[in-house]
Amino acid sequence: MAKLLREGVTALDLTMRLTLGILALASGVYTYLGVRELLDGSAVMVSFAAIIYSTAVSVAIYAFWSFLMRFLPQMREATSRVWLAGAMVLGSLMIVAMSSWLNAAALAGAAAIEQHLATTVQAYTRDLDQAHQRALGAQSLLPDIQLASSRFARLADAERQGALTGTGGSGTVVQLLTQMSTQLDELGREVSGSAEPVKTLYAEGSAHIAKMRELVSAQGDIKARSDAFGAEAMKLIGAIASLEQASMAPAVKRAADDLAKTFIAPAADGGTAELVVRQNRVVGNVEKAVAAQASALSRAAADIVGGGPVEPARFQPLSTAEAVLRYAGDFLPSWAGAISIDLLPAVLVLILCVVHAAIRKDEDPTEGETMTAAQLITAIRLLREVEDERLVPSGTAAAIAAADDGVVTAITTRSGKKE
Repeated sequence: MAKLLREGVTALDLTMRLTLGILALASGVYTYLGVRELLDGSAVMVSFAAIIYSTAVSVAIYAFWSFLMRFLPQMREATSRVWLAGAMVLGSLMIVAMSSWLNAAALAGAAAIEQHLATTVQAYTRDLDQAHQRALGAQSLLPDIQLASSRFARLADAERQGALTGTGGSGTVVQLLTQMSTQLDELGREVSGSAEPVKTLYAEGSAHIAKMRELVSAQGDIKARSDAFGAEAMKLIGAIASLEQASMAPAVKRAADDLAKTFIAPAADGGTAELVVRQNRVVGNVEKAVAAQASALSRAAADIVGGGPVEPARFQPLSTAEAVLRYAGDFLPSWAGAISIDLLPAVLVLILCVVHAAIRKDEDPTEGETMTAAQLITAIRLLREVEDERLVPSGTAAAIAAADDGVVTAITTRSGKKE
């Protein structure tokens, strides 16, 4: 069997060299495509530098695996095998560091950038919706504002008939209630007037989102699409900022706080002391009602405002290599293919180690059946000493000793000839 294995190794030597050369060349080509995206400068200099680097990678891969294929299968000592195996692991890591990730960038770089663009679109869509919800949230306060305004207006009308103070007319209480109703009406008109700008800005932002999604799924050069995507992202950020400014929730909160803090009770103008007392009592009740209404509006507006304005992050373009590293988990097959191109010769090295071990086992006697000449001489002498101690008869002992001396002499002579 050893002869057949040796003939097989010899016959496949050219095949292994061709395989190793083709794999090294393929790795160099994809390394060239990957490194070209990382360099800046003129097209000639970039191409020249990429060719030099990829050539160095191909030569290094071919030489590294050639050394291991030649020497590792021949090692018989365990220490030597361990050292060479460690060198193979270290070299494999260096190959992955200098080549495999660039191969992955060439294989999946465009798809990784598209993944980055798609993730960015999702983030911007979330920011746009959040800003829109904040802007629409102010519209939900409009019924409360209008209800409070109409309540003060009805009280003013009732006071004109004397329902609150018992004396009809347009006195201090009527003026105060009318003033509160007017302020709330103005705030309601401002909130209502913001609805149309909010709708327009949201439509504009949605159009930018749609254009960005088209760029993600479109065909063509990924770099050009990424640049166009960045331009749309800048426009979308402007639309989101405008939506934040169009939101009336912060304005409603400030107006509600000011409504309670800046309340100034007017001086009673009743003609009698009794009427003045009734007016002051009603004004005090109105002040409490204004404070309660302002507090409710302020809390509702604060819930809409939430943790602060929406601040979308600026779009960060990535190179193919950076995108592949950032989204490595989404492109495991591409990474596996890129690494396999570089590390497949390791399988050939292991095959050669197994074959050469089988050849040595078939050609050499096993360890348990071998004995050196010195070990055999020592064993015979020990046997003779044991026999002497057992008081073997002199004639028999002499015969054994003579036979032993003859064997020892023959073994010694044979060993000397072999040496």
